[in-house]
Amino acid sequence: MTATLASDSETADASDVPAGTARFEVAEFFAGIGLARMGLEQAGVGFHVTWANDLDPQKQEMYSGHFQDDEDHYVLRDVRKIAGDIAGDSAPGRVQLAWASFPCTDLSLAGGRSGLVGEHSSTFWDFIKVVEAMGKRDGAVPPVIALENVNGFATSHKGADMKAAVERLNELGYWVDIVTLDARRFVPQSRPRLFVIAGTAENVPFDERRDTQLRPSWLDGVLDDEALNTHRTLLRAEPPAMRSTGWTSLVDADDDQYVEWWDKTRVDKFSAQLSDINRLRVEELSREPEVSYRTAYRRTRNGVPAWEIRQDDVAGCLRTARGGSSKQAVVRMQKGEPLRVRWMTAREYAKLMGAGQYKLPVKRNQAIMGFGDAVCVDAVSWLAKHYLQPLLAGTLADGQVPDPRRSDAQ
Repeated sequence: MTATLASDSETADASDVPAGTARFEVAEFFAGIGLARMGLEQAGVGFHVTWANDLDPQKQEMYSGHFQDDEDHYVLRDVRKIAGDIAGDSAPGRVQLAWASFPCTDLSLAGGRSGLVGEHSSTFWDFIKVVEAMGKRDGAVPPVIALENVNGFATSHKGADMKAAVERLNELGYWVDIVTLDARRFVPQSRPRLFVIAGTAENVPFDERRDTQLRPSWLDGVLDDEALNTHRTLLRAEPPAMRSTGWTSLVDADDDQYVEWWDKTRVDKFSAQLSDINRLRVEELSREPEVSYRTAYRRTRNGVPAWEIRQDDVAGCLRTARGGSSKQAVVRMQKGEPLRVRWMTAREYAKLMGAGQYKLPVKRNQAIMGFGDAVCVDAVSWLAKHYLQPLLAGTLADGQVPDPRRSDAQ
């Protein structure tokens, strides 16, 4: 595997990577607004995105507005068309890591669960075609692939979709590992995601443990399938513990220019659509002298719209803003103060994705669509530091075996 060294002039492009650090070039498929790039480069271990792709011009506009450098590497094109033009200008060059956060629409519980044959999630196969074409062109496939999707990928069609994906990666010469990592380990948002790591390296240390934080028992069906070439890679760190607080301290100020509180009529309608248990939750927090903020989703139960408020100080999983049920409301409660409710702001979406410094577009819904369809920056950074970079650098065997009782690795 070939990796370049970061020069002093290049360090600013990859979040202050120390000069002399091996630089690993990345192709970011289904890049969206670039949060995978943010996570990889902010890890400070040498990753540098040299090619990115998506077909949504609204997301490209956000990517361009934030990074200011996409003109030469962001390809606005359907991935289905790239494999057939691998020698063209739109194809990625030789890279060490191919990252793909392919669409979850057909794999999530909120979608139709049609799996890898669905209209959107089937683009996984098109991504694989591009990787295969890169291998034929370059003489070798990228040494590492990282896929990101919802946990439902592991259970889609009773596990058949995941096994089919692993089989195809095996055919290209990869062994495959699968881990699950929740954004709630880093930010106050419940966002469990599956990361499929495929590698070509040999003599990678093996983790003999079962039912761990990264690989719970529901992944055993795939990882223990003797017909597949899978590998439970031994990492030298455990992920941080799950957070149960932090949302209240993260919310925008009540008088922020983008905070728009609902009027009394709308708040009264909100209150009327609370179940008894949710109404009791509001009453309890409204008796506390300290201000509390909670997030709420609007759902339909037996044909009747109802608001459900989270009990903990953590936001629910952010989604794209297609319909009212996908948007989260912010509820403010404090003794002696009236109940206040509003929609979550675009900046709050960004902060919950670990991207608080992201340059936001003017259109709120554009931002919410972009962040709701992305990956948590901090989760990507953790994987980059503790799995992807050591795998590429051949240093996974260095260091001490983690204590499974500890969850403090940053």
